Amino acid sequence: MSPQVSVDGVEVEVPAGATVLEAAQAAGKWVPTLCYDERQEPFGACRVCLVGSSQASAGEEARAVIPACTTPCVDDMAIHTDDPRARRVATAVVELVLSELPMAPPVDSELTEIAARLEVGEPRWPGEVHPARPADDRHPYLTFRHDLCISCARCVRACDEVQGTFALTATGRGFETNIAAGLDQGFRDSACVSCGACADTCPTQAISEPTLIALIDGG
Repeated sequence: MSPQVSVDGVEVEVPAGATVLEAAQAAGKWVPTLCYDERQEPFGACRVCLVGSSQASAGEEARAVIPACTTPCVDDMAIHTDDPRARRVATAVVELVLSELPMAPPVDSELTEIAARLEVGEPRWPGEVHPARPADDRHPYLTFRHDLCISCARCVRACDEVQGTFALTATGRGFETNIAAGLDQGFRDSACVSCGACADTCPTQAISEPTLIALIDGG
């Protein structure tokens, strides 16, 4: 049976098994996401997609905060994309992510666009300064700028789930977490097939295709 839900007062019928995020998108409502890519299985790690939720019949006092990308819709659910608690947490998460970067992400990156829509300015909590890591530009088509990596794992999952190459992996722990190609020998010497799925999904442009960008820009 297809659940009937309400998204910010807009009634939406969604397929069985649809997530709250999909319901919000069907209603034309914006929910910020950072670790989510519709081509990949929901990951639910970043908590940027938090929204308010309650049973319409239970009233506002029963409202909870839930992750939209991994929570399935149920009948009579009332979804609030502008819930103050959810938006406050999402904004703080984005601010913390930015605070850990030694440089601002490109202006046309997904992270920058999300920060702008959430009205995140200069981070209030400067993060730990890590030693600069040189960009890996040994691959003829891909460049990996480690200092822009936020460890969202979208590139790893794109390589695994979309391409099936399994060339990327997460390394380190805590603040030292980063992404490596193969056994950290770089893209060129790994199993990478130059499909570009990792660059296409990266929300900070830590992985990019400089040759393609130059061609588009007429360089």
